[in-house]
Amino acid sequence: MSIKAEEISALIKQQIENYDSDIEVNDVGTVIEIGDGIARVHGLDNVMSGELVEFSNGVMGMAQNLEENNVGVVILGPFTEIREGDEVRRTGRIMQVPVGDELIGRVVNSLGQPVDGNGAIESTKTRPIEAKAPGVMDRKSVDEPLQTGIKVIDSMVPIGRGQRELIIGDRQTGKTAIAIDTILNQKEEDVICIYVAIGQKDSTVSGVVETLRQHGAMDYTIVVNAGASEPAPLLYLAPYAGVSMGEEFMYNGKHVLVVYDDLSKQAAAYRELSLLLRRPPGREAFPGDVFFLHSRLLERAAKLSDEKGGGSLTALPFVETQAGDIGAYIPTNVISITDGQIFLQSDLFHSGVRPAINPGLSVSRVGGSAQIKAMKKVAGTLRLDLASFRELESFAQFGSDLDKATQAKLDRGQRTVEILKQGLHQPQRVEYQVAIIYALVNGFLDDIPVEDVVRFEEELHAYLKQHGSEILNHIRETGKLPETDEFNKVISDFKNTFVVSE
Repeated sequence: MSIKAEEISALIKQQIENYDSDIEVNDVGTVIEIGDGIARVHGLDNVMSGELVEFSNGVMGMAQNLEENNVGVVILGPFTEIREGDEVRRTGRIMQVPVGDELIGRVVNSLGQPVDGNGAIESTKTRPIEAKAPGVMDRKSVDEPLQTGIKVIDSMVPIGRGQRELIIGDRQTGKTAIAIDTILNQKEEDVICIYVAIGQKDSTVSGVVETLRQHGAMDYTIVVNAGASEPAPLLYLAPYAGVSMGEEFMYNGKHVLVVYDDLSKQAAAYRELSLLLRRPPGREAFPGDVFFLHSRLLERAAKLSDEKGGGSLTALPFVETQAGDIGAYIPTNVISITDGQIFLQSDLFHSGVRPAINPGLSVSRVGGSAQIKAMKKVAGTLRLDLASFRELESFAQFGSDLDKATQAKLDRGQRTVEILKQGLHQPQRVEYQVAIIYALVNGFLDDIPVEDVVRFEEELHAYLKQHGSEILNHIRETGKLPETDEFNKVISDFKNTFVVSE
């Protein structure tokens, strides 16, 4: 077979004409040490703090410690396959998560990847997980209530849209139940909810998702899950991922509720991370910036001014205490950042008072200005009445001879405690709450036996639905109490039909 010179020269000419020189510059480093989810990388001289880097096996990492000779990288995934000498590439991207309506109804991990088995999330928008909180001029005062549907909260420690209200208590005191009930109550309130589960058992999170699904709440909820088996960096990142997803809606003029369950586990994960990165430890071995860890997260909750669209992001951070010690390091840090706290007490929980909220230690620093007028009016003295009842109760154990006024106060207190009890996953609309508290403070329950109080409430609600719908609508639409005579008449009419059990 003869080789023709013209053919070869034609081919070479064609190759030269079609030659396209693309110079690709990659910033590449080398793993010099690996262990416990932390890699030390040499050679990434221009890497940014918080930048994503990619290991040769496709696992992502995040640059944290920028030191003189190397970079401390936290690995966001399995690290057993990474070896010393492996190549690490810069991506030029700061850590970010997908955001938008596509995530609603889904369960995702800290990186925004779906973990519910329902296919990929077709989201085109992303947001960096670290963002600057809105400034003073971009905010306005909290003036709209966020109805939780829980009587004891809405009446005594109300939460406003844009507020940060800490929920604090020992384990197994019903903290998560409060969050779930609050999410369930947003069904007709046009609020998008984000539930961030940090370091919890997957079975627990699965139960929460199932409860939300049964009540139709997944239609407006995103669940971010960083399970107990995940590496520490993902637990540390989960709350920031959740708030970034919420900010997308807030800046578009919508109202968002974000629940962080719980920040004690995030702080523990951050401590683990910092110690492995050899950062200097401080009190209780936490790093010096553990306060900043939570303050930069919670400051992103806000009620935006009308010029910025008037959206809001309400934060409900959880902190777990040990034996009711709210003076510990992380609890005091978070109490000082938030606008009030709801304290759950195990003694109350075990004595059957549920939700086990202690009104004496619970406070809302801005919610009162966001309460509807009707609730403000009927629940004004509730906290004081309850506090004086608790005090009298402890004295009454020692003496049997009580004067009439003291006995009346004790009787009213017992009925108040009964009224403020509430079943699991049974949030109540605000107009029904106002009706029963109005009946309580105006003495309609004083002659009802304590064991009949709960039944009285249920039957009153059913009666008002049938015969007092205009009163309920009036409270809901105007936020004010109806005419006193009219309200009293409806409750008296119902009371005449109520049969006391033998």
